[in-house]
Amino acid sequence: MQPSDSSLNLILQNWAMGQAPTPVLQQQLETWLLADSLRAKAFGINSTNVSQTVKVRSHLLQGVYPAIQQFCQHTFCLESDFLVPLWNLWLPLALELAVSHQALGRPFIQGILGGQGTGKTTLATILTLLLSHLGYRTLSFSLDDLYKTYPDRLRLRAEDPRLTWRGPPGTHDVDLGCMVLDQLRHTDPSASIQVPRFDKSAFNGAGDRTVPEVVKDVAIVLFEGWFVGVRPIDPAAFATAPSPIVTEADREFARDMNAKLQNYLPLWSRLDRLMVLHPTDYHLSQQWRQQAEHQMIAAGKSGMSGREIDQFVEYFWKALHPELFIQPLTRDRRYVDLVVEINPDHSPGTVYRPQDLAPESQSVTEA
Repeated sequence: MQPSDSSLNLILQNWAMGQAPTPVLQQQLETWLLADSLRAKAFGINSTNVSQTVKVRSHLLQGVYPAIQQFCQHTFCLESDFLVPLWNLWLPLALELAVSHQALGRPFIQGILGGQGTGKTTLATILTLLLSHLGYRTLSFSLDDLYKTYPDRLRLRAEDPRLTWRGPPGTHDVDLGCMVLDQLRHTDPSASIQVPRFDKSAFNGAGDRTVPEVVKDVAIVLFEGWFVGVRPIDPAAFATAPSPIVTEADREFARDMNAKLQNYLPLWSRLDRLMVLHPTDYHLSQQWRQQAEHQMIAAGKSGMSGREIDQFVEYFWKALHPELFIQPLTRDRRYVDLVVEINPDHSPGTVYRPQDLAPESQSVTEA
């Protein structure tokens, strides 16, 4: 039986403040870790190592609690308490990344795929805090940082007026991304590396490259983005594509964006592992965007209207529809190592590795 969030939260809060659980509660924690069989398999927990797992995780919990608490209070807030996702997801992820880096003997590159509202940036920030506590310098690097320059995107839009917004395949400098990841993987750790950064506020929100960040001694790279790791599919899938791909022009746009994904495969090949942050319903991204815009307007800032938000979100669904490109990846053991389902309140839900699921036939095949 799984614990309620309030029961687990009380134990963790006391533990984080230095009050160790009784042997009975220690045993309860071990039982709870094993009860979720998919998550236990995902993080390599079994009856042999569960006791040591609780000890290691709790030691890290006590050390990082003040920093994580401050971050969550000032910059981020789940509708549920942060201690539960910290225990169930963030701590084991950080520990696993540290082990993976040690085994590899060079900087480890973790890909993170997730749409709007799935918490990519929050996850990367928290993992950076945790790994720093463990002694690992971590670089958070986004697909957004690889956008082509503003002048280049103006030329691109003149060539293809369908590229209304930055973001779809073709609006990034893939060669630059490959070069940076190669440098991070193979350069002498003491050598300085220039990491591109993108300022989304430049040119009245159109965005442009800004001053690169200079880094060195990077042990772990968190490379995140809304279609990181997404691969081209069989173009025949667009003949019966879901809404909002409804017109022939929509299908042509989808086919063209699908073809451009081929250019991104060399970039994905630099990833050592790929994680998918997957909403329980992809329509949630539209709802989350509405909430975010309403909050901005309530704070006196400019924001999009409901109709503008729908058009914005549907534009990206037309480019790379979640049902066609993301959903199949959540069961694809060839390319994805971990899937984290995201609940409507943005909290992490079920965690699993595709390899631990029963094999299923895929309705969409890779091109």
